[in-house]
Amino acid sequence: MSSGVRGVIVCHAGLAGALVEAVNQISGLGDALVPISNEGCDRDLLRDRIAEALGPDPAVVFVDLPTGSCMMAALRELKEVHDACIVTGVNLPMLLEFVFHRDGTPDEAAARARAAGTEAIRVS
Repeated sequence: MSSGVRGVIVCHAGLAGALVEAVNQISGLGDALVPISNEGCDRDLLRDRIAEALGPDPAVVFVDLPTGSCMMAALRELKEVHDACIVTGVNLPMLLEFVFHRDGTPDEAAARARAAGTEAIRVS
């Protein structure tokens, strides 16, 4: 993975993989995000997958829902990791912002991603 804050996406079923594929296709940055699915996992296996993806580097963990197995596993793992944070409600605009701006701290990268993701939500 290139330098900068690590991005880990934890979602239900195949959503994380689909988001990573879309980001890679749009950005050409194939090494910026790691997808994790909860499919076929109990809570311990999901937490292990998250721990492996996080590694020792600073990270932002993106999850699909603010509750549920993905969020709970991420919260449990981040108790052990001090240089990481979680963003819920992952969407494509926030991930694109993140992959192009992974400098700084996880909190800074997460705040930029959250702002971009929120700004992209519109009702017409």
